[in-house]
Amino acid sequence: MQLVDVAAMLNIETNFDAEKKVPPTTKVLKEFYGSDLAKKEYAILSHCWGVEKEGKQEVLFGDMKQLLIMSNEERKEIRRCTGYKKIIDTCRRAQEDCLEWVWINTCCINKESSVELSEAINSMYKWYANAKQCYTYLHDTVGDSWTSQRGSKANLKWFLRGWTLQELITPKIVHFFDRSGYG
Repeated sequence: MQLVDVAAMLNIETNFDAEKKVPPTTKVLKEFYGSDLAKKEYAILSHCWGVEKEGKQEVLFGDMKQLLIMSNEERKEIRRCTGYKKIIDTCRRAQEDCLEWVWINTCCINKESSVELSEAINSMYKWYANAKQCYTYLHDTVGDSWTSQRGSKANLKWFLRGWTLQELITPKIVHFFDRSGYG
């Protein structure tokens, strides 16, 4: 299982904002297995993927691997993606919750590897069950609008996805956040 190192990611973002160089050896993603993974406390992000036809929305595994060695222009493009904001917001929230690691399906699974993709699909229930926190990002609502109107849940994309039931009932703790983020 690949996890995002929260401190490393937030440090990188701070350096990008200050236009400082980040050592290319900095590791944002780290892979854990077996007993090493069992010892890790992590948060997990449940969300809907951005719509491809609206332009690049999500930051993928390859983007994360290349983040420190890509050109400044490519990096700026990645940082403008809505998926990048989700990664940074998730890391900030995890840091507030004293968690050092996060798992986000868009950037923690190498979907070009059929073996890794298959393992991820088969392990996802367990990964959600073992997460200390699950942050559910509802991109199509703001404030408590989705809870204040009885029928409105049915209109939210997150509740209509195939993975929703697993991601709703499996984690011990689920926090819901709207498109304004985790603040």
